[in-house]
Amino acid sequence: MAQVDFSDFQKLDIRIGRVISAERVEGATKLLKLTVDFGQYQKQSIAGLGHIYDPEYFVGKQFAFVVNLKPKKIRGVTSECMMLAAVVDENNVTPLIPEKEVPDGCKVY
Repeated sequence: MAQVDFSDFQKLDIRIGRVISAERVEGATKLLKLTVDFGQYQKQSIAGLGHIYDPEYFVGKQFAFVVNLKPKKIRGVTSECMMLAAVVDENNVTPLIPEKEVPDGCKVY
């Protein structure tokens, strides 16, 4: 496993966001389009979890996201942030959630 300097880790802006809407990406069985509220701003995230979770699972819940990634188009839809998850295998993925509710946009260290 490659090691990184702490300064590299500090470049990541990881925050808690609340999913305010979720829907399937048209024509894709695994992709979900999530709108996420980070308190001061909202971002869109594309998550490859549609084969495991229904979109409704995410709405109203808080999850951890990397918010300072360069936007990327996936199936014609722009993803502006990335949800963090524990991955056992392709069909066993658990999104990371805070143990208790925190303010939307709260920074993760």
